[in-house]
Amino acid sequence: MTKKLVRDQFGANAAAYATSSVHAKGTSLSRLVALTQPQAGWRVLDVATGAGHTALAFAPRVAEVVATDITPQMLRETAVLAHSRHITNLKTELADAENLPFASETFDLVTCRIAPHHFPGVPCFVAEAARVLRPGGLLAVADNVAPAGAAGAYVNAFEKLRDPGHGRCLTVPEWTAAYEAAGLTVTHTETLWKTMDFDPWARRLTDDAALVEQVRAMLLAASGEARAFLQPENGEKLTFRLQEGVFIGRKEG
Repeated sequence: MTKKLVRDQFGANAAAYATSSVHAKGTSLSRLVALTQPQAGWRVLDVATGAGHTALAFAPRVAEVVATDITPQMLRETAVLAHSRHITNLKTELADAENLPFASETFDLVTCRIAPHHFPGVPCFVAEAARVLRPGGLLAVADNVAPAGAAGAYVNAFEKLRDPGHGRCLTVPEWTAAYEAAGLTVTHTETLWKTMDFDPWARRLTDDAALVEQVRAMLLAASGEARAFLQPENGEKLTFRLQEGVFIGRKEG
């Protein structure tokens, strides 16, 4: 998995993320807002913004939001959505999550939602986020998490079959360890289940019918702890579930 692959893949599917209900309206979005209690004077950095849904949720509540991504097409979608909502305090900037082009102690809040499982080095991203935070600033992340052991390996392989740009969903303990290694004090963690409709999820990144059927077969073949985690339900439509972790950490000093 390379950053070029991620850039190319998401660039080709940017419009689908602009309309994705999971990204635009998922529970973790409202939780990030509620848990961080954004203030009117804050400067916020949203990393790997995608189509900008998280950045747009915070913009009306703060002084400025900088929405970054490595994919120019995603940033264009963000700008279009901001314009359509008459949001004027949001700007976009091309940036790598693991090498942020900002001075240290620049932001009051850094956010990142449903993206780090695409990063080659999550601890590097967390360290960069900590670097650009002002003392007292918050890092607020929501991302898919996986169980430990063989079940987690199966869940990650299932995700990667559908999405070649998938790196790895971390476990909750791995996330808290990354925060602590970066010098952040973890102030809140929680997990949220989300039910996924298989067809729109599988087809968001591909129109290859044969690949979609391979992903469907792998989901239905899940057993043991992996099946208990994914809980496939093949009724009128095939559904399954994924889990998001929400992590809030404070930079002391």
